[in-house]
Amino acid sequence: METASVYDGCLLHVRCDTVRLPDGSASVREYINHPGAVAVLALLDNGNLIMERQYRYAPRREFFEIPAGKIDCGENTLITGQRELLEETGYIANNWVHLTTTWPCIGYADERIEYYFASGLIKQEQLLDAGEFLEVFELSLADALDWVRQGKINDSKTMLGLLYLDKYLKGW
Repeated sequence: METASVYDGCLLHVRCDTVRLPDGSASVREYINHPGAVAVLALLDNGNLIMERQYRYAPRREFFEIPAGKIDCGENTLITGQRELLEETGYIANNWVHLTTTWPCIGYADERIEYYFASGLIKQEQLLDAGEFLEVFELSLADALDWVRQGKINDSKTMLGLLYLDKYLKGW
């Protein structure tokens, strides 16, 4: 197998590999290396979720999302979730449960998303990264699921996380 670097950016790295297929023929596979991410479903004592409204540059629009962020090199995913929840929302959580791992773009990227459920939240100070702008708000899980049905929440990470949390809370 041959590997060629097509592009090395700050976050993403594009590779082009020549691979041998099961029938013995050769083919090319282009893909993106991504460090992975952690998404947090943070539930307040009042039963509401912590949500974010954030402008995303690539699609050039705002999205309603659950808190999430990339895994730093060598970082434990629970530490990533704790860091991202505090930075983006200003909350820490006493209780953490790993819900699942997903691979959102298996056709062209190696990115994985680790999902955590966080509860026992305590308000601290928000620590946004430089250049990060978002609005934090509360939303009930029932309303969030309605927003999914209405198409108001259409970020796949958030949609999947909300649906998974709903099943988890019902004893799935």
